[in-house]
Amino acid sequence: MSPRTSRRSPFMIAAFILAVLCCSPRANGADTLHSWNSGPTKFAVIHFVRDVTTEGGPGFVPPAGRIAVFSHDGTLCPEQPVPAELAFLMDRIKMLASKHPRWMTKEPFKSALSRNMKALAASGTRGILELTAAAHSDMTAEEFETTVTNWLAKTRNPKLNRPYNQCGLLPMLELLDFLHSSGFKTYIVYRGDAEFLRPWAEKSYGVPPEQVIGSSVKMKLEVHKGVPSLVRRPEFDVLEDGPGRPGAIYRVTGRRPIAAFGNSDGDIEMMQWTAAGEGRHLVLLVHHTNGGNEFAYDRKAMFGRLDRGLDIARKNGWTIADMTKDWNRFFPKTGQ
Repeated sequence: MSPRTSRRSPFMIAAFILAVLCCSPRANGADTLHSWNSGPTKFAVIHFVRDVTTEGGPGFVPPAGRIAVFSHDGTLCPEQPVPAELAFLMDRIKMLASKHPRWMTKEPFKSALSRNMKALAASGTRGILELTAAAHSDMTAEEFETTVTNWLAKTRNPKLNRPYNQCGLLPMLELLDFLHSSGFKTYIVYRGDAEFLRPWAEKSYGVPPEQVIGSSVKMKLEVHKGVPSLVRRPEFDVLEDGPGRPGAIYRVTGRRPIAAFGNSDGDIEMMQWTAAGEGRHLVLLVHHTNGGNEFAYDRKAMFGRLDRGLDIARKNGWTIADMTKDWNRFFPKTGQ
């Protein structure tokens, strides 16, 4: 070996090692995806993130454009046997029912009191928000947040035996961490009352309250004893599932996302809109197939029905995360 070759070799070796590390999934944070099995789905996630974060590469997206949107119920956490907000509302309606005897015969209150899940599911977002307006109007914003926080502290998902705000699906929590560490700004698109989710979104998902997009209660500024407060009124600006989602996202972000994650037919338009953007994008559908560790449902589900979405995803080549095939753990250890 010549002296010239010898002098260069340490630098060449170092450059080679650096190149390997920069091209490896681990360098892009993929080592955080421990709960994802190796395979096409995990590969698609890792390589999408690598492509949009590799400066100088053909798919590079500056940090300002790295917007990812997530549906909440069924995507970030279980929505079976009943979504968290609906469980909260049924408990509140039951507690207040003695003051409202007409609720015994008036829908959707009658179904809430009898816990008729089929009828409540059929009432849709507007039915749920009618319950919300009745149960939580004339409360200050702070009083409502305290009510939500206290309920979460004492109530558990009946099958999973975990507090609702600790039911985040571990693979999706890892995915959020991966995106955050890769310069993404993440938003939760929530069909219910955004004020229900905001008090715990940051602690549970790392998503600050201003990045929760949902139906919004109308508030009025009132002054009591010289102290101004925002008071909830029994009126809502409703975020409709489906076609209503893209517009709501754009009003908040001013951008088309490059990544969208959902699990139901209500997420289709959000995902189609994301997929129609220029450049690299990732559209991922969570398919609930594991009734042992979580819940198994799709085309005939009462909540989170995934029927048209499955067909559209397969036709358009969207990424489908099959829980049974693609995940090896479902929830963090209690207390994590």
